[in-house]
Amino acid sequence: MTEKREYTGDYPDKTLYIPGPTEVREDVIEAMCEPTFGHRMDRMTDLYTTIVEDTKTFLGTDNEVIILTGSGTEFWEASTLNLVDENILVPTCGSFSERHANVAERLGKDVDRLEYEWGQAIKPDDIRETLETSDKHYDVVATVMNESSTGVRNPIEEIGDVVAEYPDTYFVVDAVSALGGDYVDIDEHDIDVIFTSTQKAFAMPPGLAVCVVSNEAYERELEKESASWYGGFQRCLDYYERKGQTHSTPAIPIMLAYRKQMKHMLEEGHDARDERHREMAEYTREWAREHFDMFPEEGYESQTVSCIENTQEIDVAATIDAVSEEYDFVFSNGYGSALGEQTFRIGHMGEHDLESIQALTDAIEDVAGL
Repeated sequence: MTEKREYTGDYPDKTLYIPGPTEVREDVIEAMCEPTFGHRMDRMTDLYTTIVEDTKTFLGTDNEVIILTGSGTEFWEASTLNLVDENILVPTCGSFSERHANVAERLGKDVDRLEYEWGQAIKPDDIRETLETSDKHYDVVATVMNESSTGVRNPIEEIGDVVAEYPDTYFVVDAVSALGGDYVDIDEHDIDVIFTSTQKAFAMPPGLAVCVVSNEAYERELEKESASWYGGFQRCLDYYERKGQTHSTPAIPIMLAYRKQMKHMLEEGHDARDERHREMAEYTREWAREHFDMFPEEGYESQTVSCIENTQEIDVAATIDAVSEEYDFVFSNGYGSALGEQTFRIGHMGEHDLESIQALTDAIEDVAGL
């Protein structure tokens, strides 16, 4: 049994370069310190409608937005319950896409995996071939945009264009570690459901899940005999339409932080934010190829998380500890036992910039003797 370890509050501050949570602006943290108010007050309507509509503006979507207390994991479950009667196709290329398939199985759905070797990207033509040749009708194709376990950025735009050719199949995208730091035109590519968590590229405190839902996905749920209660599209969106609030008590302080940070994101602009993340990603790849190698398939590298192959066989765990101790920077080992020492990962998302990423790579060079 796990023993209690008392939280003391006496810990050194560390700069986070992990695949989330990431760094949060000081004024965003301070925004959480307003006095508590009721979640059915007019003040709450002002807050919630502000963050919902600002999110639509930032993402450039005409689709509906749901913001709920919880992690992005909530919408793995909710989208499956809301859209899938029986069959779901889940291409898997790493830990999180595999977990998405596991969630659907746990919910009693018939899951077909389209399996790729870890480090490889999902190919749109494979999706098309599967949809064309299968004797099953798939209610949903569920894809991860950014497989942070392997640093792969899947071509969800092209996949969305393929799935759009099958109007009775809905396209669900897990964009937890990418949305807000990697531009995607949601409406143009017929993405029915795309969701994220606030602690990743949105650079907010953990605790909120954000989901964008098409009218077609909403209508699909209306046809079903059962759906998610907490994450039901109808329940969330109808309540917003009537009241401008969430159906259940939300984490109000984190929504106050969301409001503040989304104003920063709107001021920067989606295109500029995308470009800043691209610059950080390109620098990190160049650095990695100079000293190590990149783990993902070439041409499919993530814009928010670099997974670096440990070709020099450094002691990854010891290097992480030393960089943390000497520089107060924290980066990440490979995800899971298979990649724990074979790779390491650098999160270049949220409020980081080229200068801060260079500071981390300089620290790794120093500690590892590169």
